[in-house]
Amino acid sequence: MHEVANPYSCENCPLQSRPGLRPLQPQQLAYMGEFKEGEIALEGGESLLEQGDEGNRLYTLIEGVLIRFRTLDDGRRQIVSFMFPGDLSGLQGAFDEPASHSVEALTDARLCTFKRRDFIELISQHPRLGYDITWLAAKEERLLEDHIVALGQRSARERVTYLAVWLVDRALETGLAARDNVLHLPIKQAQIADMLGLSLVHTNRTIRQLEREGLVIWKSREICVPDMDAACKVAQFERDDNSLRPFI
Repeated sequence: MHEVANPYSCENCPLQSRPGLRPLQPQQLAYMGEFKEGEIALEGGESLLEQGDEGNRLYTLIEGVLIRFRTLDDGRRQIVSFMFPGDLSGLQGAFDEPASHSVEALTDARLCTFKRRDFIELISQHPRLGYDITWLAAKEERLLEDHIVALGQRSARERVTYLAVWLVDRALETGLAARDNVLHLPIKQAQIADMLGLSLVHTNRTIRQLEREGLVIWKSREICVPDMDAACKVAQFERDDNSLRPFI
């Protein structure tokens, strides 16, 4: 992890032009320019946050993809979510408690940094931005609900399809995937297994089955969902509507 020498100005932030994100208004941009502390860069595989850390920063992901996970005492790992541009990291735990999870860069990544203690001022001076933070927290809770349902009720075939369509859908929203529903992302089968609570053998067998069916083509560095409607039907997955996501 290192500081970015030439950070973006808020007016030139690439998130402003992401297809699925709602641009900040001029007065919000001016405030965020003062509120922003700086930027950091991570290489793929590098940690942003370690479970148990006493963090004092929050981060908005500008570029790249992160994974959030919990680790048990015996080393077993549960991936909880993937984070895409515009997502806020550090929001998922109580502000005054140690981190309950770790965050790691799946790809090279770039993030804005903010001081946690300044968020009270942000919420008091810009209630709309405070509402957006609440919206992001509610969206995160909805994601966790879907993940619990996937782990508890979906079959292995449904779970893997669900993860593929969710990843491609989020990538389409943030401009990381092409309209042919292809996402270039280096996800290992072990990480899929960690996310979905499956054995590595079962994960491999399920991926091969879905490829034979033409539902999901999952390579080591690429995910393709040729027919999103058909895959969503198999996974019983409801795609987000076309409303724009906020970010700070």
